[in-house]
Amino acid sequence: MASQENSQPVRFVETLRREAAQAPDPVHTGAPTKETQIIAIYGKGGIGKSFTLANLSYMMAQQGKKVLLIGCDPKSDTTSLLFGGKACPTIIETSSKKKLAGESVSIGDVCFIRDGVFAMELGGPEVGRGCGGRGIIHGFETLEKLGFHDWGFDYVLLDFLGDVVCGGFGLPIARDMCQKVIVVGSNDLQSLYVANNVCSAVEYFRKLGGNVGVAGMVINKDDGTGEAQAFAANAGIPVLAAIPANEDIRRKSASYEIIGRPGTEWASLFEELATNVAEAPPKRPKPQTQDELLALFSSDVVGRNVVLQPATMADMTGVEHVIKPTLEVIYDAA
Repeated sequence: MASQENSQPVRFVETLRREAAQAPDPVHTGAPTKETQIIAIYGKGGIGKSFTLANLSYMMAQQGKKVLLIGCDPKSDTTSLLFGGKACPTIIETSSKKKLAGESVSIGDVCFIRDGVFAMELGGPEVGRGCGGRGIIHGFETLEKLGFHDWGFDYVLLDFLGDVVCGGFGLPIARDMCQKVIVVGSNDLQSLYVANNVCSAVEYFRKLGGNVGVAGMVINKDDGTGEAQAFAANAGIPVLAAIPANEDIRRKSASYEIIGRPGTEWASLFEELATNVAEAPPKRPKPQTQDELLALFSSDVVGRNVVLQPATMADMTGVEHVIKPTLEVIYDAA
């Protein structure tokens, strides 16, 4: 009996290894045919993607749209605000438990509803025990088995970490799994650097025949300094909404409160965002160079007056370095 119990985890590990070794499908080059708008939202960790999406999806549902919100960040925090701080069982964790028990995953195990918004979390591996990007790929494979392509939603919103350098997080762009991308940023260099990386990824796959474009940017915690607005203008994408740096918004978000409710103080902001997200066409962005990004900020902020000083061998070793003649034999040309 003990040997059977020991062999079960071994078989599970072998299955995971086989899945990890599978190469992703080639980039799709056909025209998008889905009536459902599948929109991937990207941004730096902590920039407010989950806050934006929870309120956006809630407002869309109140406007009569059928909306599915899918958290694709290994932190699994996309749906926390929507569900008042409660953790949602993730697809990856549920799938692993079901597989070990010899059972299959059903919709009711991983998808939950609040006030008309359907929501689920892909999840990710435990810290230090796997690749978050590979977990995303596995999660979408499970969604496809559950009939993802046959679901009848008006909008599917995907919340992705902005690290599109990783193949898993770049999945919707690389495989044409969405029609358009929205970036969330603020007036700081790091968030705009991530937004620019997303634009670069979109442009790269467009050159390979892909169809995904950038529909626009949401500026979160906008303090009015204008760097994010300038970036969007330079990249050739519209600003869909500017959410102000406001203490009331911060406090309510921290207490897991939805502020995108019809008839409330911030309703008009998210009503406008919902309209813009629905109507904004996907555009081919113009990624910025590193110098162009730095030029958005004053030199005292980003340190552009710093001069790069080459190191010497004496600097590295702490002693004076004697340059010795080479022993290489150099022949004169015949």
